[in-house]
Formats: sequence, structure tokens, C-alpha cells
Amino acid sequence: MPSQDTRNLLQCAVPTAAVGAIIAVVSGVVSGGKGAIGAVVGTTVVVAFMGLGVYVLQRTAKSLPQLFQAMGMMLYVAQLLLLLIFMGLFKDTTLFNPKVFALALAVSTVVWMASQARAHMKAKIFYVDPEPEPSSANSSEKSEKAEKSGSTT
Repeated sequence: MPSQDTRNLLQCAVPTAAVGAIIAVVSGVVSGGKGAIGAVVGTTVVVAFMGLGVYVLQRTAKSLPQLFQAMGMMLYVAQLLLLLIFMGLFKDTTLFNPKVFALALAVSTVVWMASQARAHMKAKIFYVDPEPEPSSANSSEKSEKAEKSGSTT
């Protein structure tokens, strides 16, 4: 993954893990050990699903850029459906508190999506490729164009 992708992934995973830790501590106090385990499992599932989604989306962007937007929408729907399926599969478990698991899953998902939106807004991504630096032979032409256009570069 390029550094920008890694930075975006960290800007999503760190707040989600922090909120998951807070939920685990609070649920551990309120619901005991099973509540804390449910919060940790829920947060881990969200970080794994959403992180894998970012990875898949970045690979799609590199190999099939024309499908990037459609793949993003499909991936988003698939992630939410898989999270819903996980909530349904573990609703009657005795390994951990299923209500805390569902709460951690939902809150962690919202935090991930908000963090991802914030990271995308803060990223300095060019939507147009900048012009390459002119060679020394073209520097006189550039200065003439700058003088005619009133630009001071």
C-alpha cells in the first residue's frame, strides 16, 4: 500500500480501536467480562472488515480504475450486509454478551465511516495531474508566458 493509503487506514483504525477500547472498559464494568469480550470481538470484526475493504478498493483502483466508484458502492453495501449477518449469527451466543457485541459493532462502524470521511476530506489528493517541471531549454519560454499573462512565478 502506498503511504497515502496507509495513512488513511491508520486515520480510520486508530479512532475505531480507541472507541472500541472505551466500550470494552465501560461494558466490562457494567456487564462483566463477557461484556468486555463482546466489545473487543465487535470492534475487531469492524476493523478487519473495513480494513480489508479499504485494501480491496485500493487494489481495484490500481487495476480497474473505471470500476472504482461502482466497486466502492458495492463494497460498502457488502460490508454492511456482512456486519448484519455477523450480528444475526452471534445473537444467541454464550461466549460473550451479544447486546454489547451488537452495540460495539454498530458504534465502531459509525466511527470508522466518520473517520474515513474525515481522512478523505483532509487528504491532499490531486484530482488533476500537475504539469511536470519544464526543462532548462523551455525556461525562457515559460518566463515569456508568465510576463504576458501577468503571473509572477
